[in-house]
Amino acid sequence: MATNRLRIGFKLMAEGFPPKEIVEQAVAAEDAGFDFVEVSDHYHPWLYSQQHSGFAFSMLAAIAARTRTIGLATGVTCPIMRYHPAVVAQMAATTGVLSDGRFTLGVGSGERLNEHVTGAGWPSVSVRHEMLTEALEIIRLLFTGGYHSYTGDHFEVDDARVFDLPEIPPRILVAAGGEDAARLAAELGDGLFATEPREELVETYQRAGGAGPRYAEVPLAYSSDPVAAAEAAHRTMRFGLTGWKVQAELPNPINFEAATAHVRVDDMREAFGCGPDVERHAEVASRFLDAGFDHLVLMNAGPPDEMDAFFSHVRTTLCPRLEEIAAA
Repeated sequence: MATNRLRIGFKLMAEGFPPKEIVEQAVAAEDAGFDFVEVSDHYHPWLYSQQHSGFAFSMLAAIAARTRTIGLATGVTCPIMRYHPAVVAQMAATTGVLSDGRFTLGVGSGERLNEHVTGAGWPSVSVRHEMLTEALEIIRLLFTGGYHSYTGDHFEVDDARVFDLPEIPPRILVAAGGEDAARLAAELGDGLFATEPREELVETYQRAGGAGPRYAEVPLAYSSDPVAAAEAAHRTMRFGLTGWKVQAELPNPINFEAATAHVRVDDMREAFGCGPDVERHAEVASRFLDAGFDHLVLMNAGPPDEMDAFFSHVRTTLCPRLEEIAAA
C-alpha cells in the first residue's frame, strides 16, 4: 500500500477486542497489505462498552511471531509512571529483536486513565513533559549498549544494561497534542504522532528540525449500513470527541461515560467516515494529508462483524483512492 511518501497502517484497538482477536486482526492486516499496525498501550479501557485492555507488549510479541513483513508500533506507550523508562527500553528492544527490526516505539506523556493506577498521583502537563524528556534520554542511552547510569530530577538509572538489542534501535515517535510536545518530538524523537489533523503541529515539528515520519490516526467506521456504522462508533469511540485535554485528565471509564453523555450519534457522523462510501473515507483521511501527515493509521469503529469487509474495502477501494490523492 506504500507510495513514495504515503504509508497506510491499521489501528489495533486493544480496548475494544480481546488479546487473541487483536493478534488475529494484525495477521489479517498483513494479509490485506497494510504497511504497519499500531496497538494502543493502556491499562484501562475508555468506556464500559469496550471491556478490554490487554498488555500491549505481550500482544506485540505474539504478532511478531505470527507475521513476517508488517511493521509494528505502539500508539502510544507512556514511559514516565506505569513503566520506568529503563524497563521501556528493554521492552522495546526485545520487541525489536522478536520482530526482526520491524518495531517502532511510540511514546507520549500519558493519560491519567492508565497511569494513576500506581498511586503516584498525576503531575501537571509541564512536569509530565519534563519526565518524558528524561525518559527519552534514558531510553536513547540504553539503546546504545553497555552499562549506563543516569541522574535526573525525576528518574535515576543505576548501572543498567539492555543485553538484547536489535541491530538497529527501534525508531521513537513522540505524540504531540500541542506545540511544546511537537518541539520535543523534533529534539528527541525520530518522528511525530498525533490524533488531530492540525497543520500547526507538523509545522512546529519541522521548524524545530524534525525531518522524520508524521503519523496520525484517521477516524473511520466501516459498515454497509451508514446508520449502523455511526451507532457503533458512538458506542465505543465517542470519547475521542472530548479532545486530548480531557482525555489526559479523567481517571476512569465512569468519568468518560459522564463526559460523553451529551455526544450524539450525529456528532460521530460528522467526525468519522461512517458507512461504505470511499469518497467520505477519503475526505476524512485527506484532512490529515493536507495537514502534512504521511503515515495514516486507519481506525475502524464500525460493527466488529464487518471487520473482514473493512479489510477488503481498504485493499480494493480506499487505499488506491488515497494513493491517487497523495500522488496529486
